[in-house]
Amino acid sequence: MNKIFKSALAAAVLIALSSLGGTAYAATATSDLPVSASVTATCTIDASGGLAFGAYDPVVTNASTDLTGQGTIDTTCTNGASVTVTLGQGANADTGSSDAAPVRRMLSGASDYLSYQLYSDSGRSTVWGNTAGTGAPVTGTGTVVSTTVYGLITAGQNVPSGSYSDTVVATVTF
Repeated sequence: MNKIFKSALAAAVLIALSSLGGTAYAATATSDLPVSASVTATCTIDASGGLAFGAYDPVVTNASTDLTGQGTIDTTCTNGASVTVTLGQGANADTGSSDAAPVRRMLSGASDYLSYQLYSDSGRSTVWGNTAGTGAPVTGTGTVVSTTVYGLITAGQNVPSGSYSDTVVATVTF
């Protein structure tokens, strides 16, 4: 019986040791692994949709009534980024025009001009310029944000018939 008892005791000890996962005598040490990344603000801008005023009638309709229009500028910026969208003076800016107070004109042919203005508000009271103080603030969402550009051609401009156009550079600063 002594032999059976010793065998049973040895088996019990082996089972007890194996239930400890075999690591009963192993030591451990730990260390923190720093993990980091940086996200920089970035943006894209698309003003290709433009602003088309349509027909300006200097004799009847627009002799005393302004012609208005609107377009959009799409920006896609890093979520939470505070950015400013500015609009240049245009390719045909009039004398005295500046980035802070643009005097914009469309051109037809070599020398016929039709004056217009771009605004950042629907009431058309805040001229949209090409400086931080005259630009439109936008907050990035990580998806496309459309910002409306409000345009106005003042009434009573005695201009010849023709197709008038201008190119204004839209910039997003982030």
